[in-house]
Amino acid sequence: MTSIPTVTQQLDAAVQQNTALSRTGLLERMFSRLFHGLVYAQIWEDPIVDMQALALGPADNVICIASGGCNMLSYLTVSPATVTAVDLSPAHVMLNKVKLAAVRNVPDHATLYALLGTAKGRENIAIFDQYVAPHLDAETRAYWDAWRLRGPRKMMFARGLYRQGLLGRFIGTLHFVTWLARVDFKMLLRAQSLAEQQAFFDNQIAPLYDTKLIRFLARRRASLFGLGIPPAQYDKLAADADGDIVAVLRERTRKLFCDFPIQDNYFAWQAASRGYEPGFDAAVPPYLEAQHFETVRANVDRVQVLNKSLVDVLAERPAASQQAYVLLDAQDWMNDDQLNALRLQISRTATPGARVIFRTGGTADILPGRIRDDILRHWRYQPEASATGLRNDRSAIYGGFHLYEFMG
Repeated sequence: MTSIPTVTQQLDAAVQQNTALSRTGLLERMFSRLFHGLVYAQIWEDPIVDMQALALGPADNVICIASGGCNMLSYLTVSPATVTAVDLSPAHVMLNKVKLAAVRNVPDHATLYALLGTAKGRENIAIFDQYVAPHLDAETRAYWDAWRLRGPRKMMFARGLYRQGLLGRFIGTLHFVTWLARVDFKMLLRAQSLAEQQAFFDNQIAPLYDTKLIRFLARRRASLFGLGIPPAQYDKLAADADGDIVAVLRERTRKLFCDFPIQDNYFAWQAASRGYEPGFDAAVPPYLEAQHFETVRANVDRVQVLNKSLVDVLAERPAASQQAYVLLDAQDWMNDDQLNALRLQISRTATPGARVIFRTGGTADILPGRIRDDILRHWRYQPEASATGLRNDRSAIYGGFHLYEFMG
């Protein structure tokens, strides 16, 4: 009898494409080990771009990768029929369950914003204990109550949620490097025009990419693990500039800091300030906006969060039952067999007109030539909407945004 792979084994399989004795294989195993813990306290794909590309609405059943959970909750602002969020990382699932419990049970928007927007301050432990903890299942509550070196895990809501996890610590390390270089991010955060943002980038950020230290670090694949970039995706990034990863990183940092008004780009605030701009009127994910509080709360029971693989969840769904799929950048990690297994289940469960969106580290669409023709021919690529999505994605970290529509 064939044993069913555990979630941990599936997570390892998603990343590990080479033998353990190879250099790349060793890096893949290091990366998958890091992904067993919390990576993203905030997801780094723009939910507004997602909703526009998918034309998301009340008739849609959405299935997405959960990650930090911001998109899952933000989709509720347009009242889809259901949202199923799946993730192989137990830590991401635990965080998603807290966010759902908070939306469902806090008394008002101000309390939600304190816990998940400001996300730092001792008062958040009282909020967690009073409004969130009593509504968590036993496993999730035990996870957040478990003690680590600096106290129970729930203390991250007091110490700064967005400074936690692999990405949060990575950004903290970058801030130390930029502090040594005397970069003053306050100039960016106070900018009143795109021209001022561009001047900040030209004068303080761009020169860093010419230093020996940054070039040395950027050219080591392990140095970008903190961004959630596995070795396979690193290679796709570098390919966009004939192998020069530094040029790719410089351009994407420029887009993040220069192409959107700083007052409207919470991704740039996360990178430059390690949190959101203070105040209720600041740019934040849609689910944290005061205007959406009641709608998100009214729809929160439409969400299901599962610690399973996307393929396994889809295999359990009826045929022609889904209208929207959000794959983030997960396909960049997959080999051809994994890609075809996923796309086969997507095609089986899609209704005519269903939409799939995904990001890629490189600029090119990765499906042609890798997906079997008998699967891919049922899908139509939408080049204009894909280009618009990439142009408007405020997170700016991806080289490609792709939209496909199911033709039946």
